[in-house]
Amino acid sequence: MASAFESSLSSSLSGRQTMSGTALSVEDQLPNINFGFDELRDRMAKFTARFDAFIEQGRKRVLEERNQFRMNVAELQEDQRMKKRDMEILQQKTSTHQQMISKESAETREMQASIASLTAQRDKNKATRDALQKQIADTQKEIDARLAAQRAHAAYMESQSRFNVPELDFWMQNLCLKIDGAGVTDRLKFVYTHIDEKNWEREAWFELSTSSKDYDVRHCRPKLEREKVDKVLERVNETRDLAILLKGMRELFVEAMKS
Repeated sequence: MASAFESSLSSSLSGRQTMSGTALSVEDQLPNINFGFDELRDRMAKFTARFDAFIEQGRKRVLEERNQFRMNVAELQEDQRMKKRDMEILQQKTSTHQQMISKESAETREMQASIASLTAQRDKNKATRDALQKQIADTQKEIDARLAAQRAHAAYMESQSRFNVPELDFWMQNLCLKIDGAGVTDRLKFVYTHIDEKNWEREAWFELSTSSKDYDVRHCRPKLEREKVDKVLERVNETRDLAILLKGMRELFVEAMKS
């Protein structure tokens, strides 16, 4: 456009120069017009260069910002992925920890139950032990008492034995009596014969207990009335005379044979 304008201006000036040859006075009368096209062109060129540089810089800046944005997005995505992985690991650890806590709680409850059971068993065993110790102590006291009674009775019997032996032999011969062991400690078995007139060999017997201070008849054959036996024992325990017992029991056996 500037070239066309310059060409038109040149043609106009050329025509004026041609005409000036013919009319000098008119040229001198026209004003000298200078539009400054060269300066304008330079200014336009500089503006265009600056504008292109501005566009190029803007394009580069936009490209750099877009690349930086992409890098930032990639970093954020990587951070998000790492945080998600960390959260998964933390959740797994939390789950494992909760399982361990549950297992330990179950083991604790089991141990507490075992301790309670063992404590109850211990208390039961202790109570049983105490009861057995008390029973043993009571039994030992009873044994000691019986041993003391036996020793006292043995001492008494020993002191009386030198007086009773001749008399006992007399009653054994006259009452057809023999004395045997009853198979139990502190018991004597007195066996009579010649009681039944129909059968002199028929025996009658009774067992005498000497475990206590007073005499006691535990068993007898044939059976006798307990009241009659107790009456005989009452006289014997009052007098401490064994002959009363031997004669009284024979009389009861003879009476029982006749009935």
